[in-house]
Order: sequence, then C-alpha cells, then structure tokens
Amino acid sequence: MKSIETELEELLSEDISSVRERETTDFDRLASPFERSLVLVGAGNFGRQVLASLRKDGIEPLAFADNNPALQDKSIEGVQVLSRRHAAEKYGSSAAFVVTIWNADHAFVQTRKELVELNCKKVVSAISLRWKYSKALLPFFWLEVPSKTVEHAGLIKSAFSLWDDEFSRHEYLAQLKFRILGEFDSLSTPVSQESYFPDDLFDLSPNEKFIDCGAFNGITVKHFLKRQKEYSGKIVAYEPDPNNFELLKQCISELAIENVIPQPYAVGAKHETVHFDAIGTMGSAISDNGRIKVECITLDENLDELQIQPTYIKMDIEGSELDALTGAANLIRTKMPILAICLYHCYDDLWRIPLYIHSLAKDYRLFLRPHEIEGWQLVCYAVPAFRLKV
Repeated sequence: MKSIETELEELLSEDISSVRERETTDFDRLASPFERSLVLVGAGNFGRQVLASLRKDGIEPLAFADNNPALQDKSIEGVQVLSRRHAAEKYGSSAAFVVTIWNADHAFVQTRKELVELNCKKVVSAISLRWKYSKALLPFFWLEVPSKTVEHAGLIKSAFSLWDDEFSRHEYLAQLKFRILGEFDSLSTPVSQESYFPDDLFDLSPNEKFIDCGAFNGITVKHFLKRQKEYSGKIVAYEPDPNNFELLKQCISELAIENVIPQPYAVGAKHETVHFDAIGTMGSAISDNGRIKVECITLDENLDELQIQPTYIKMDIEGSELDALTGAANLIRTKMPILAICLYHCYDDLWRIPLYIHSLAKDYRLFLRPHEIEGWQLVCYAVPAFRLKV
C-alpha cells in the first residue's frame, strides 16, 4: 500500500499542461459515448446554470430529472422535468445522467447509487462540467480548475507536513484528490463532533474569551453556551449584515446573558470601510459588488479597545478568513488562542491558512476536520499544546 506522502507526490506530479488539457476534456471522456445526450439531475439554480452553459455550446439536454413533485411533468426554460425513475426508464441506456445538485445537504455518491440502481448506464458528477465551462461555473467556494491547485504544489506539500494526526493528513489528501481529480469516494465521513467544538481535541474553559467572527443569528453563541455548565468569561460576536445583526441581538436578549458583546463589524486585515453583500443569510460577505458599506475592523485593534484577551477565535466569514487572521496577527503571536478557521470558501485556503498560522506561532498543533459532506464546513483547528486534550 502506498504511503500518504507517496500518493500526494504522485497527485501533484502531473505535468501542468496535461492538467489543463484534462480540465477541458474530462467531462466528455467520462460521459462518453453520451457526451451530447444528457439528462440533468436537479432542476434548481445550479441545474439552470449548467443548462445555460450547455446551450452556449450547442447542446440541448434531453430532460431534467428531479424528485420534486411540484416540478415534474412541467417545463423549465423549455426543458421537460421528469421524475428520476421516469427519466431512468426513458433515457437510462441512451444518455449520461449529470448530477447538477450542489449543496451541503446533497451527497453525489448517494444520488449516483440511486441512479445506478434505476439502471442508468452512465452517471457523472458535474465537477468536470464545472471545469469545462469554468468561465461561467467557477470559482465556487473551494472549487477551481485543477491547474490552479497543482500550480501551488510546493506550498501544498509544505502545508501537508503541518497536520498533527493521521486523520488530518488523510483528509487533506482526500480534499486534494477531490479538487484535482474530481474524486468523491476518498472523502471522509463527516466527524460526529459539532462544528467548532470538537471535544476530542480540547475542552472549553468556564472563563473562555470566545471571539465569534461571522456570528450570523447567534447560533454558534448558543451552541457555545450550551456546553458551559457555569460561564464567567466573555463572548464578542461580530456580524456586519444589518438584518443578521438584529437577529443576533435578539438571540442575546433571549439568552438573558450579559457577557456577550455584539459588534456590527466585518473583520479583516485593516480598519476600513468595505462594500458588503448583505443578503440576510450565512452567505452575507464582503464583496466588491456589495450594495451597502460596512465598517471593517481588525481583531488586534478592536479587542484591545474592548480590553479582551481572546482564548478562542472562530472564523466563518465567507472567504475573508485569511485577511482576518492577518488583522489578528499580534494576538495570535502573543496570546495563542485556540483557532477554528473555515477552509471551504476559497480553493487555496486549504494550504494558505495553515501555513499562515504556522508562520505566526510554530507551537500550534494543527488538525483538519470535515463537519459536513463533500468539502462543506471544513475547519482547521489550531490548538496550543497546553490546551490539547491528551
């Protein structure tokens, strides 16, 4: 059996010109001989985006296959919607079934299994279709064309050496196989521990100074407090979306707790005003196209003003994690709080964030944990040795 190190070396050794060629040809190879006879499995937003890309390429799908009864036997943008079973009976042996569902509640391997059991001859993930039509369908969270990942082979190898346990190293390799080869089957089953609170790595202190970056409606604050029998610390909760911030304040009021400080700011590398896309969901984010402007602060400055020395910082801030870590560099160097940093918003955060944390404080022990399927809610935990559970 090959070692993880050997597998990583082989994965990253493909010639970059070969990778770029594969990006444009993998879908047709995988769907052959039905690369122009397609059924799109999923008639939601992503399915419609795929439809638009196919039509620009002169390909008209045979049908949508969707399990939503409200859509079946109707037409969406001129394409008939069938149930999966009906679509399989009609086209199972004469078309490639392309799974165009992509969200945290959907597992490709499960849908593939169902379609195969319905006697569909060819079932293909849309990941290679994203590569083929990358100008329209990428980037998407952690997904990019494989060549953009392989170009960073040196950094990827350096980050591999930082993971502290075998599970993290296996998951790191699996995530890279997923992004470079479109391989779903190597991905780990999500861990049983709750996001941000993996009780196999560390215990929470009753005096924890918990910094929640991307507090949304207070859900993480609630989960944190549920784990505290007696709590005498402080929580600072940052949420720049005005609608979400009102929900956060309402949550704090309902909790009837005085040691939570809500802050209506974005968190970044410097103190400035930024454009913000406030959509009232977890997906609200700093964006050049954002319709509102919000104040962006650094944790180094803001927590100093609040006279709070953090012991635990969580970040789930839609791709601004690296900037926010930059703005907390002094705190991380001098105080070494536990860090729980999401890695699934940008394709290169998987290696850039652990490398940056290590550059600030080399005594951190780093762990990689998938809390949801297929790359969603992938979190890097940086734990000081003195906080690590034995």
